[in-house]
Amino acid sequence: MFAKQLTVFIENRTGRLSEVLGVLKDHNINILSLSLADTTEFGLLRLIVNNAAQGKEALTENGFSSLLSDVSIIQIPHKSGSLRELLKVIDENGVNIEYMYGLSIESDSAYVVLKASDVEKVDKILTENGVRTISCEELANL
Repeated sequence: MFAKQLTVFIENRTGRLSEVLGVLKDHNINILSLSLADTTEFGLLRLIVNNAAQGKEALTENGFSSLLSDVSIIQIPHKSGSLRELLKVIDENGVNIEYMYGLSIESDSAYVVLKASDVEKVDKILTENGVRTISCEELANL
């Protein structure tokens, strides 16, 4: 199962992140998870939201450059070594992980958002290994 991730390209300057979040707020887009990475001049804001298509549309209307991409939101046990075991299975199948970020919202489970070079292959690997993936809607209801 894939989820849609919203990526926003923003200038690395005071107030710009707040402007992006204001647009999302004004359109009732709820942020479920985020990651912000920066370079000297620009930042990449990656978001899992309750409605990625609507979020992208609102941001575009307000002059922000953004894109939607397929990612996997993966549930793993919230214990030492769980992420390592998951990555070992993916590595053994020759798939490169481009980036990932996590969130922990339950005592028993943690979740990672993972972007791989071949999302369909990762989805198949996860399914074959009994790894649970969830949708943005499911995440919003946790």
